[in-house]
Amino acid sequence: MNVIRRLSITLLVLGCVVGDLARAQAGAPFTILFLGDSLTEGLGLDSGEAFPELIAARFRDEGRGDIKIINGGVSGSTSASAPTRLQWFLRSKPDLMVLSLGANDGLRGLAVDELKVNLSKTIELAQQNGVRVALTGMLVPPNMGPDYSAAFAAVFPDLAARYQLPLLPFLLDGVAAVPELNQADGIHPNVAGSRIIAETLYQFLLPLLPLAKEPL
Repeated sequence: MNVIRRLSITLLVLGCVVGDLARAQAGAPFTILFLGDSLTEGLGLDSGEAFPELIAARFRDEGRGDIKIINGGVSGSTSASAPTRLQWFLRSKPDLMVLSLGANDGLRGLAVDELKVNLSKTIELAQQNGVRVALTGMLVPPNMGPDYSAAFAAVFPDLAARYQLPLLPFLLDGVAAVPELNQADGIHPNVAGSRIIAETLYQFLLPLLPLAKEPL
C-alpha cells in the first residue's frame, strides 16, 4: 500500500472517531445500518425475528439505548441497487454500515467483476460520507461450478483487504445447508437460524461499537 493511500485511510479513521465523539457528546445514538437482501430483511420470519431486530433487542436488554439499528434489507436485492439504496439511507446518518449483499448476484450467476464493482462503489460512497463499513462474505451453491464459486468467494476478502474493512467471512456460517435451521426453501433461515446469525454478528460487531455509557 502506498504512502498516500495509508494517509487517506488514517485520516478517514480519525474522522470517524471524531464524528463518533461529537455524536456521543450531542446525545445522538450510534446508528448501525444493515444493508442487505432477503436474508437481512427476514423473509418468511415474523416481526422481530430478522437478525438485525434480534441484535437490536439484545442491545435494548443490555441497556444500550445509545445504539440504533436500521434494517435496510430488501428481498431480491442485488449489488446493483446498493449505491442508490445507500444514498437514501444516508439521510439517517448511519455511523456504521454492515454490507451484506451478493447472495442474489451469485444465485443468478451474475458476473463476479460486476459484483465487485457494485460493492466497491457502495463502500466508497459510505466512506466518502464518513460511514464506517463492515463486510459480510457470502458463498454460492456448488452447482454454480468450482471456478465461479471460487471467484465469487474471493470478492469479499479482496474488498476487505483493499478498503481495510472488518470482514465476517460467511454470513450464514453454521446455518447454511442445515435443514433444521432453514425454511422449506433451504435458503432462508428460520428463527433458530436467524438467532445463530444474530449471535455471530453480535460478536463480530462488539469491537466496532463505542464503549457503553457509564450508568449515572
